[in-house]
Amino acid sequence: MNMPVNAETLNEGLAAASCHRKERALPSPEQLRRDYPASLDLMARIGAQRDAVRAILQGRDTRMLIVMGPCSIHDEQAALEYGRKLKALSDEVKDRCLIVMRAYLEKPRTTVGWKGLLYDPERNGHGDIEQGLRRSRMLLLELAGLGLPLATEALSPLVMDYLGDLVSWTAIGARTTESQVHREMVSGLPMPVGFKNGTDGSIGVATNAMKSAGHPHHHLGVSASGAPVMISTRGNPDTHLVLRGGRGITNYDADSIAQTVDELTSAGLSTSVMVDCSHDNARKQAERQIDIAREVMAQRRAGNDHIRGLMLESFLEPGRQNDGPDLVYGCSITDPCLGWSQTEALIRSL
Repeated sequence: MNMPVNAETLNEGLAAASCHRKERALPSPEQLRRDYPASLDLMARIGAQRDAVRAILQGRDTRMLIVMGPCSIHDEQAALEYGRKLKALSDEVKDRCLIVMRAYLEKPRTTVGWKGLLYDPERNGHGDIEQGLRRSRMLLLELAGLGLPLATEALSPLVMDYLGDLVSWTAIGARTTESQVHREMVSGLPMPVGFKNGTDGSIGVATNAMKSAGHPHHHLGVSASGAPVMISTRGNPDTHLVLRGGRGITNYDADSIAQTVDELTSAGLSTSVMVDCSHDNARKQAERQIDIAREVMAQRRAGNDHIRGLMLESFLEPGRQNDGPDLVYGCSITDPCLGWSQTEALIRSL
């Protein structure tokens, strides 16, 4: 029989729990959006950018969707400089492709490490999520103000309540594609979402995720004011697959893509495919992205219209560097990236 819990016992339990964690209040999503508002004109533009992404993924627009930018943003000024360069390049090639800038503010980790601007903006290991949220929203507003559609990876579902209104395309990473919480979140998002294949290179987890996210869900969440609520979603019809390889396996070649399209067709899902030219497809070698992108585009020119998108990791300077006091401006501190000159030449050649 369950016994009633008295106040003394409850307080002892809370005290024991507090030994293992500390809590710090954060602004609600509503408060952050009020502090850093998006204008009506900007929101209308973002809505139009989401529709443009949808049109490509649905085959109504024959341009190529290219999601590109830093692996993870650690320097806002460098990100803005990259964004200005990318906007100029985007305007130059807009008749052939729609360029969406990667504005990734969370960094998934296999074990431990710097988790991104949003969590540890000073990169000192102490963490300051309130500062990270504020700086992240200010940065997204500035980038969106340039006229660029923005992409991010939704790592923590709560973050989308703070920043998701500024995003035109969202990725669910290989580590979280299997997560029920992320599938529920995607079912209520207002933008197209790409699910990456599993870390082992198989697409079964991603196809299950697409099916799940396309259906209504009821799940726990937080309201705009910060209160716990039950969220009911309608299902997201605009999901697709992102091929990124896995554990020594690459899946950007013609046979792999043909097999992928067959499996998506059998599952009754969208056959729109985006190829991530980085990660396991490139075996963590940034320069390999160039050859991969060219091979994939050759498949598209040969008639494979299921290929609707590319993803590239690119920044101002090529490669990567370890975090420290003497950082090279515009060089990634996470995964290696193409430099700007390489990126510009590649996009024009494609």
